[in-house]
Amino acid sequence: MEKLIIALDVANAENAKRIINELGDDIVFYKLGLELMMSGQYFEIVKYLKNNNKKVFADLKLYDITQTMVRCVENLKQHQIDMLTIHCANDEIMRSVARIKGDIKVVGVSVLTNLDRYDLTTMGFDQKITLEDLVEHKTKMALEAGLDGVVASAQEAKKLRDSFGDNFLIVTPGIRLNAVIVDDQKRSANVAQAIANKASYLVVGRPILQSNDIKASALQFIKAINEAYANY
Repeated sequence: MEKLIIALDVANAENAKRIINELGDDIVFYKLGLELMMSGQYFEIVKYLKNNNKKVFADLKLYDITQTMVRCVENLKQHQIDMLTIHCANDEIMRSVARIKGDIKVVGVSVLTNLDRYDLTTMGFDQKITLEDLVEHKTKMALEAGLDGVVASAQEAKKLRDSFGDNFLIVTPGIRLNAVIVDDQKRSANVAQAIANKASYLVVGRPILQSNDIKASALQFIKAINEAYANY
């Protein structure tokens, strides 16, 4: 199942390999984030995944001056990274990355899914700009700059599809199996909602990794995704 991306938000390579082995052939795509990067074992797991014919989503949320960004992405190209996150920045930064990214699918982080309207206000954004409008504005910038898509919540995906069409990626974190009541991902959504709103990839971490049986839990998500497509 390539539509489902497992977030390997673990502390070290030993835990990562255990999860990869346990999930076996059922999972193709894995997200590697900053926690694993800080362990010093990041590229060990990248190599392990590639040697096992898996795809790698480097969720590093890069954000720096243009030349530093370009050099970072050039280095990542040597590791056969399949997808990479950068923050939606100014036009020059995003266009420069888009020009040299090669086969890497680069998606821009619009607004983190653990933020809401109150957070944006406290960060200094104009109170007249809604969260949804900010996500749409950043998506427009990213696509015009040549990025392959964006990271956005499933709640915003429908509006983005209506505004910009189907020819770009929407990667949706904060995905849960069923209805979401209380969650620290403030803009989380369930599988059916994400598929109905035309998300390209669904990123799932804790609901699978913290379950008693991660294999069974992953299969539940795969089943839910297949059912959502059948009902779509």
